[in-house]
Order: sequence, then C-alpha cells, then structure tokens
Amino acid sequence: MKAEEVRRRYAAGERNFQNANLRGQNFKGQDLSGADFSNADIRSANFSQANLTGANFTGAKAGLQKRWVILQLLIAIPLSAAMDFVAVIFPATFTAGFLTPSSIEEFTIFPGLLSLFTIAVVFFAIARQGCTTRALMTIALAVTLAGALALAVTLAVAGAGAGPVAVAAAVALALAVTLAVALAGAAALAAALAGTGAGAGPVAGAVTAGAVALAVTGAVTAGAVAVAVALALAILLLSFYVAWRALKGDEKFALVRTFSVAFGALGGTLFYQADLTRANFSNATLKSTNFREADLTHVCWKEAQKLDRSRVGDSILASPAVRDLLISRMGYKKSYVNANFRGANLAGVNLNQANLQWAVLSEAVLRRADLREANLREVLALDTDFTGASFTGACIEAWNIDATTKLESIDCQHVYLLRNQQERRPSSGNFAPEEFTKLFEEALSTVDLIFRNGVDWKAFIAAFTQVQVENEDTELTIQSIENKGDGVVVVRVNVPPETDKTKIHSEFNQNYEAALKALEAKYQTELKAKDTEITIYREQSANMWTTINSLASRPINLVNENTLMNNSTDRSQNINVGRDMNLTGSTLNLGEINGQVTNTINQLPDEPATTDQPSLKDLLTQLQQSITADTDLAETDKADLLEQVQALATAKQTEEPAQKEGIVRKSKKMFEATLKSLPDTAKIVEACSKLLPLILKALGIPA
Repeated sequence: MKAEEVRRRYAAGERNFQNANLRGQNFKGQDLSGADFSNADIRSANFSQANLTGANFTGAKAGLQKRWVILQLLIAIPLSAAMDFVAVIFPATFTAGFLTPSSIEEFTIFPGLLSLFTIAVVFFAIARQGCTTRALMTIALAVTLAGALALAVTLAVAGAGAGPVAVAAAVALALAVTLAVALAGAAALAAALAGTGAGAGPVAGAVTAGAVALAVTGAVTAGAVAVAVALALAILLLSFYVAWRALKGDEKFALVRTFSVAFGALGGTLFYQADLTRANFSNATLKSTNFREADLTHVCWKEAQKLDRSRVGDSILASPAVRDLLISRMGYKKSYVNANFRGANLAGVNLNQANLQWAVLSEAVLRRADLREANLREVLALDTDFTGASFTGACIEAWNIDATTKLESIDCQHVYLLRNQQERRPSSGNFAPEEFTKLFEEALSTVDLIFRNGVDWKAFIAAFTQVQVENEDTELTIQSIENKGDGVVVVRVNVPPETDKTKIHSEFNQNYEAALKALEAKYQTELKAKDTEITIYREQSANMWTTINSLASRPINLVNENTLMNNSTDRSQNINVGRDMNLTGSTLNLGEINGQVTNTINQLPDEPATTDQPSLKDLLTQLQQSITADTDLAETDKADLLEQVQALATAKQTEEPAQKEGIVRKSKKMFEATLKSLPDTAKIVEACSKLLPLILKALGIPA
C-alpha cells in the first residue's frame, strides 16, 4: 500500500490497515483506537502519544527501516573500532614495555608483572561479577594495591635516587590500567551492538591495535611482542563475552544491555507514551521498538518475537521472567515470587503448580487461567479478573482480594487456606458449583491476621488499637478468633468494602512486631525466660475476656465454616463470643469478673481528690458498684460493662497516648451501646451520665 493510499484511508476515518506498508509513517497523537494493523509493516513508524486502545497488531513487523540500519552501522563500527583500539593499545604496549632486557637489568620489571596481574584481576572481575558496583570495587582495589606495591618495590630496589622515576612508573601503571578498564568496558558496549550488525567493529579495532603494538614493541624481545598480541586478543574476547552475556539477559551486564537496546531502537518503531490498552501484539516482530512510558494495560504479547530487544522502560516487561510468561503463556512449576504482573494479560496462561507468593496480580486478567496447586500465598489480587480460572489444590493463605476481584464461574474442587496443604476447604468432599465464590463473598470484607506461634494478646491489643487510631475513619471490628491448634491462631477483622486491606494488614504487622519486641524484652527481664519459654507464654496467654471486649465496639460473633459453606465441618477449636458471653468450655462467673476488676482498680496509685474532681480510683469504684447493684441490667450486660471498667483502669497505666485514647474511646462506645436499650430513668444510665465524664476528665481524654 502506497503512502498516498494510507493517508487517504486515514483521512476517510478508516481503521483497516491490514498488510499495509506503513514504513516511516507518522501517526503521532492520532486516535487509532480499534484499528487493524495485522500483518502490517510498521518499521520506523511513529505512534508516539497515539490512542491505540484495542488496536490489532497481530503479525505486524516493527523495527528499523534499512536506511536506519545503515546509519546505525556507520556510527557503531567506527565507534566500536576506536574504543577497542584504545582499550588494547594502552595495556598491551605499557605492559610489554616493562618486559625488556633493560627493564630486567634495571629492576623495573616489577611494574610490568604487576600490570599483568592487575589486568588478570580486571578480566576476572568483569567475567564473574559483570559491570556491577562489586566488580568496580574489586578493580579499584586491585589497581590501588598494584600501584602501591610497584612504588614500594621500585624504591626498595633502585634506592632513593630512583624515587621520582618509581613514582612516575607507579602513577603511569595506575592510570594505564584504569584507562584500560574504562575503555575495555566501552569496547564491550560497542561489541554488544553486534545485534545490529556492528560485530566487525571490535575485530577491526583489535587487528589495528595488534599492528600498532607490534610496531611500538618492535625493538624489544619476542616475549614482549607475544604479551602485547595476547593481551589484544584477550581484550577482544572479553568484549564479545560481555556482549553475549548482555544480550542473553544476564542481570550482571544489565547496564551494557540497556545501552545496546537503546542504541538499537534509534529510528525504530515508536510507541512512546501511546495508549496501548488491550492492544494485541500476538506473533508480532518487535525488535528495535520503543515502548517507554506507554500504557501497556491488558496488552496481549502471545508469541511476540524479539520483545527482549525492545525498549520497555520500567514496565512489567523489564522483568525477563514476567516477559517470558507473557510471551510463552507457560509458567508450569516456575517461580514468580514477588513478581509484578499488575495490569498484565494472562488470560488462559498455564500457572499449574507455579509459585506466585507475594506476587502482584492487581488489575490483571487471568480468565480461564490454570492455577491448580499454585502457591497464591499473600498475593495482591485487587480488581483482578479470575473468571473461569481453575483453582483446585491452590494455596490461598492470606491472599488479598476485595469487592472488585472477579471470581465468577470458578473451576475448583478444593483449596487450602494455609501453606503445606493445611486447612482444606471443604474439609471433605468437593465444592458444589459456585460454592467457591460464595465462600469468599464474606471474606471480601475481612482482613485475616494469621499467627503461627500463638498470640501475645498484650501486643495484639497495642497493635490493633494503634491501627484503629491511625485509621480513625475506618470501622475495624473483630469478627472471629479461631484457634487452629499447634499454635496457629486466625483473627478475622471486619472492614468496610472500600478499605485498603493491604494497608491495614501491613500496618498491623508492623505495629504488632514492634509491640512484641518491647514485650519480649520485658518478659526476658521479668521471667528470665528463654525464647522457647516466651513462645509458650504467648500460646498460653490467658484472660481473653478482657482482650476481646476491649477490642470490639460491638459483640463478636464467630463465623465458622458452617456459616461460610454448607455440608462441611470444621475441626478447629473456635472461640465464640457474643451477647451471651459464652466461651467454649466455660460458664459466666460474674463474681470472678468483679474480683478481677477490683484487683485492677486497687493497683491504681492513690491520688488526692478535689471538690470538683474525685480521684480516678474512687470514680471507677463507684461505677463498678453501680453496675453490680443495678437490678435492671442483665448478667451479660453487667459482665460487659465491668470489663470496660477494667479497661478504663488499665488505660490509666498505659504510657502511649494514642493507645490510651483508643482504649478509652472503645470503652465509651461499649457503654453507649449497652445503655442504649435502657430507659433514661434507669439508675445505671443516670450513674454513667454522671461518672463517665469525670472519669474521662481524670484520664485526660475529652468527653
């Protein structure tokens, strides 16, 4: 198709460019959404900042026009040859110059030997460590030591009179080797351009360098000449080795690769800042193509050719593992730990038994994906489309999903809620159709906090209260606490649907670890316990009445497996706490609770009372007596309110202001919720309206 025909079609608003010759055409900033470029020749075409939403580039051929290939060669070959020439000449002739009979007689052969040693270290560092900071540190250390040793040996052998000469020799050595290293790296960069046909550059440079080296050392021994030629060839081979490793995707030579790919994309097909959402590049040839800053959301890369030779900036394509999966669609038993697949098109991909732990799948499309027996532990899957995916045998421990996650038509017989195939769901048998989706409908509005070595409830209270204070606009309440045995405890927290669950989960973990470290230090001092004893202490931590009631602003109801799904059983030990104040294996003992409250109040320091403000100790005692003496209160309500009195007494001794305020405000909410059902004339309502403001004032909390 000629350029005139292309312009005519575009002007007429057509979107069909199948098999068209679009080489060098300029579509910058144009609206080409939904256009069909299948099998088109788009080499050197400019699509920068264009709207290509849903465009079809299946089988298209991107890259360079011939004139751009020729221009690259005209730049690359002389540049590569010049760099290699300098990189060879300096170390070869310098080293050979010290390996002459006169040098041996004058005891100045040592710098030459040290130069050989230093060059060997440089070669080893680059070959093993690549163009990395570690390699540069090794080279710098070798150069410094060689220069210092050359200076010391020359001064010792030649005497003080030779000092200036020795210094000059040592400085020359250091400068020559350093320059050789720098230019050898530049030669390696030029060699990396072999992918564009510039491989002749280093060869020409080496041949020229070898000839000059022979001329310079013509008056010296054959051994020195042999050294010069050997070094020239060695540096040439090193350049090709670096280029080969860089083009293979070796991370140690990422800098070389970046330079090579950027150079190779000059004049190539340009998609800079283009909107390629849902575009299709299946079977397209994409060498020397620039995708920097383009929107690549849901782009299909199936069987794309030479995508590794394209400029992809910091997109998900920068990861070789991610890029290979997007192209091959085959991730069977492969590891993608911490991989970033945000916005990727993984429809129909095979991830059977793959390890996706901590991977980011948010906004990705995994329709009909094979996720059987995959490790999805703690994956981030917000706004992810799993429609029709297979999940049988997958581990979904603490995965992060929300109301935007699509779980329709899931093919799943069973899953595991914990690693190592623990906590099978359903416990026996298989899911009925759509039962998997129903199981997680409620989970979409919860955050699961999993503890594997028991829970230190003091640390839990501190961490949970801190998270509530930091997210005061978000209602966080405990839905259930499940003791799974072997020290595994799962605490499920209710959150509003729009909540950033990942943020809540992360903040709690950080606060819990900080509180745990502080408390463990205290346990070590007070109990003189070992680490194992601390674990036992945590697992056997008692008095969960106070813990649970101080955490929840409303009754806590266990959501067991029978609630989540029908026809299955749960063998875990569940803690059921509700308005009946019933704890599995226990009965309500109001006298025991009242005694605990009295003990907590008595631990408060005695403070002088004033005419308008009694002491906190007296106020709490009055409130306790009012609760126990009131005949209008049910026993369970009395237990609730007594627990809050104990929490208020505990708050007095809490040093952290935010934690203290959180405890007080939650207790206040519990009082309000319990008293709401009673008439205003009830004695306990009157007592609380009088005492609570004074208690809040004594605690320094605004009423």
